[in-house]
Amino acid sequence: MLEKPEWLKRTFRDNSNLNYVREMLSELHLNTICDEAMCPNYVECFSKKTATFMILGVNCTRNCRFCNVTNREPQKVDVDEPNRVAEAVSKLGLKYVVITSVTRDDLPDGGAAHFAATIRAIHKSCPDTAVEVLIPDFQGNQEALKIVADASPEVISHNIETVKSLYDQVRPQAIYERSLEVLKNIKLFAPSIRSKTGIMLGLGEKDTQVYEVMEDLRAVGCEFLTIGQYLAPSMEHYPVQEYITPEQFDRYGEIAKEKGFAFVASAPFVRSSYNAAEALEREV
Repeated sequence: MLEKPEWLKRTFRDNSNLNYVREMLSELHLNTICDEAMCPNYVECFSKKTATFMILGVNCTRNCRFCNVTNREPQKVDVDEPNRVAEAVSKLGLKYVVITSVTRDDLPDGGAAHFAATIRAIHKSCPDTAVEVLIPDFQGNQEALKIVADASPEVISHNIETVKSLYDQVRPQAIYERSLEVLKNIKLFAPSIRSKTGIMLGLGEKDTQVYEVMEDLRAVGCEFLTIGQYLAPSMEHYPVQEYITPEQFDRYGEIAKEKGFAFVASAPFVRSSYNAAEALEREV
């Protein structure tokens, strides 16, 4: 097991905002990917009175080796959840919110209609709030993607996660080309909606493979890119192969900008939804 370098060690103190967010989420019976995925940034985000909401339950129908979200029998869809998410967004005073979900391969539309209902509920309750949705691949169901696009979120994100050669080891139930197709169809269905993706480093990928992913993403019109360090949630998950230095992340970021992405965030603690509003605020 590799020893974690100093640049990946951080400490935070509890504060009233963090407690307020936790209590509000509990009262409204809402979930966040911040907690479920053991995100290293959750204390910072909660302290800023923000969170990435996770809809459609906490049990995922897939079992990716990098992810801490539980792989169990999926829960019943909570039809009132979109309204409670909108209520939370209003209470937090968010001007930008990210909504994600577990993968629901058990549902005919993969949960697309629930995403759309959540987007519309937020726009109705908080008309000045921009909505980003981080969606699964819907098993390549284009009609499901169109349902989400028709709800007019400002950004649709779908994470490519890693390089093509590592999919069988890291994402055995996903398909690299299918994820690229999702990103391509976002722009085909709704050219005005920004498309976004994220990739983790430290899984054993080579520089040339990362550059190939960037080129594949640009070829399908993907506009926003996040690059961060993979951190294994436990000893049972896929092991970290390498800790990428901050300087290496800077280099990847510069190359991505040269390849034409409208916005790039590249650093060890970057996650797809971390400080997500910056993508619309300051494009390259």
